[in-house]
Amino acid sequence: MKLRKSEMAAIGSGRGTMDSQNQVQSDTVDRLKLLYPNVNEEETPLPRAWSTKDKFSYIGLSQNNLRVHYKGGTQGPGRRPHLPYLHLRLWMYRHGKTHRDAASVRATHPIPAACGLYYFEVRIVSKGRDGYMGIGLSAHGVNMNRLPGWDKHSYGYHGDDGHSFCSSGTGQPYGPTFTTGDVIGCGVNLVDNTCFYTKNGHHLGIAFRGLPPNLYPTVGLQTPGEVVDTNFGQQPFVFDIEDMLKELRARTRVAIDEFPLPDEQGQWQQVLHRMVSTYLVHHGYCSTAQAFSRATGQPIDEDIASIKNRQRVSKLVLAGRVGEAVETTRRLWPGLLERDPDLLFLLKCRQFVEMVNGTDCEASEDGANGVATSVISHTGRPHKRSNGVAADAAEEGGGRDVDMAPAANGDHEEADASSQRASVERMLAFGRELYAMSQKLSQDLYHKSMLEDAFSLLAYSNPWDSPVGWQLEPVRREAVCDALNSAILESQGMQWSSPVEACVSHARSLLRRMSRASLGACAFADLSALLAR
Repeated sequence: MKLRKSEMAAIGSGRGTMDSQNQVQSDTVDRLKLLYPNVNEEETPLPRAWSTKDKFSYIGLSQNNLRVHYKGGTQGPGRRPHLPYLHLRLWMYRHGKTHRDAASVRATHPIPAACGLYYFEVRIVSKGRDGYMGIGLSAHGVNMNRLPGWDKHSYGYHGDDGHSFCSSGTGQPYGPTFTTGDVIGCGVNLVDNTCFYTKNGHHLGIAFRGLPPNLYPTVGLQTPGEVVDTNFGQQPFVFDIEDMLKELRARTRVAIDEFPLPDEQGQWQQVLHRMVSTYLVHHGYCSTAQAFSRATGQPIDEDIASIKNRQRVSKLVLAGRVGEAVETTRRLWPGLLERDPDLLFLLKCRQFVEMVNGTDCEASEDGANGVATSVISHTGRPHKRSNGVAADAAEEGGGRDVDMAPAANGDHEEADASSQRASVERMLAFGRELYAMSQKLSQDLYHKSMLEDAFSLLAYSNPWDSPVGWQLEPVRREAVCDALNSAILESQGMQWSSPVEACVSHARSLLRRMSRASLGACAFADLSALLAR
């Protein structure tokens, strides 16, 4: 089985995943990612601020483009301070009296459908002279010289009269008025395509139905002195949306559970039994597969001896004894690894990591006796070692002598130092072979990153607690084990992935397609939760 590049990236490095995890741990938690976990911001970024370009000129922005204030037209803040007091009062009285004085601003991005339920809040810092403010949504290209709700594909809730405006200059009674100190929330249910508002944490009911996709959060102001602050989710909301999220998740689960199936229930049960059986066989769970076969009458297609052989190899990899797994694979399936150099390189990189970990016997004199000895001596936690090893690793397996720290007095300490030196020398020799192997492969990012990550472990006196220490975690063996197991199956003319995993992969792909098609229900179809039941 030729490893796909995406698999090589995920299996060989894992750097991107761990870097993102470290980023979350080291920085303030990104609340928007917690609110909308199904949104892929590389494809559909979330609104996080107001746009400096998609606004009318009467609008001013400040405080990281989260505060919006009304500055008016040519007689705005650039000249008002120089006007005589009476003229300034006259300007403030006259300005904002007609809808032509209104101005709005849109967020930087439209609301992604994969949010499922989207929500933002606006705090009224000052209602200004008249409180002619509108909070809502609008499509791209809608005239920004209006309060939201006046034009087609524009929707707004206005503070001066409490009316809702749906693509029309004529409003409908909806909720209470709002003024300085109030917090107004705007929520979009992307499953039902409805919009609701809240005031100071209280739900005001549905304001609009049948919303089109790709709407932007929008705020409009009209009279001098109006100022609002916005929370797109960076801070806790006044309104608790968790109950609404739970309700939508429950609705989606019921819809999945109650999805009509054909009347031939027996056929579906047989299909499910076969999927479970093939999954157990695929992963080498021999005893469980046999028990399941006896209980359901589902035949096992693969020879039991073959399943046990794959199980044996998998156990070696999961135990960190990758060298033994490679030799066993060569003995049981001759030529397999030689036909798939990418897979062999992946296994050898993992073997190098396990040498550092002390679980692979290749680097240990006691390996033949099954005693695991790390190049970096440790009792529970690793001890420091010399920088000479790191220097050799930096030269990708160069041939300089290792500058070991002097051993303590006593024959036992000298023996330990000698054993460790021999282990280091074997590891460096293995590293040189690994580097030579990489030169024969196609020189791409995945091979290079795997090799660099593995060698970089030797640059730290305590690799377990280093930035690249994630490689030493036992869970990292699982992907390597799966790759080897799939290659063995494919070499025997069987599917390299089980039907269950194929169905899950298809379901994830369908959810991504639903997101692109602006079907908000995709946000609440939690595959992990459904499979765990």
